[in-house]
Amino acid sequence: MATADDVESWRRAARIAAQARDLGARLAVPGMRRRELADRIEGFIREQGAQPAFPANLSRNVEAAHYTPSVDDDALLEPGDLLKVDVGAHIEGAIADTAITVEVGGGHRHDRLRRAVDDALAAGVAAVRDGVRVDTISRAIEDAIHRQGLKPVRNLTGHTIRPYLLHAGKAIPNVSGGSGETLEAGEYVAIEPFATNGAGAIEDGAFGNIVRFRQDPGPDSPLAASFARFRTLPFTARWVSPDEGARLKAARRMLQTYPVFVESGGGLVAQAEHTVLVQSGGAELLTLG
Repeated sequence: MATADDVESWRRAARIAAQARDLGARLAVPGMRRRELADRIEGFIREQGAQPAFPANLSRNVEAAHYTPSVDDDALLEPGDLLKVDVGAHIEGAIADTAITVEVGGGHRHDRLRRAVDDALAAGVAAVRDGVRVDTISRAIEDAIHRQGLKPVRNLTGHTIRPYLLHAGKAIPNVSGGSGETLEAGEYVAIEPFATNGAGAIEDGAFGNIVRFRQDPGPDSPLAASFARFRTLPFTARWVSPDEGARLKAARRMLQTYPVFVESGGGLVAQAEHTVLVQSGGAELLTLG
């Protein structure tokens, strides 16, 4: 819940996250390496005085989420790629999470998918207020996507956020009928619609190069320094030294791994996301940019 003492940290983290998202969108041009793009986004966040809340997710086409480049990933962006630029920044645990979908090369093949998630995001944010039923937000998102003749991804959701906890308990489904909860003033919430021209669901794919600690390994653990750095926020091997990486690999049972989410029917997926602060009369849109 927001307090007067910490809200400025959330706003600052949100400004940085929004700038990093927009930087990623500008740099997503044909021939750009996904690894370089991730490094540029994450480096910008650090230069601005924040830390990445999770590795830059650069999922494309049928990949919906949870892909970040590995250390040796040399894959290039190609014209027509439908790229999700999903980034997060935090300042001492105050987290902002935001995403945009771009068509690499600036074409118009995927305009309807991009419009669907942009419209759904606007509709979802407009529905946020103190006491609102989550299902009201979900219905607004679902209806906006259906108006474009597309399907919401039914098993992906938005989420509440708390300090150092990216998914804090309340889910915001992209389809109605999935939640009986309400939102309260002072909660931070990521509104996160996904739209597809496929089956309308995701399934687990290959490992997406993202992990997080399941729990505190303890002060005497060889992983204590790593936990102090990341806590339970997601991270990637690109961020650690070879020695630290070897220690983490040896203790992999302490880590949760993230698979890439892929569209179960082979459809293309678009995503848009803002972090908002729930208020009595509506929502403060923190990651507008």
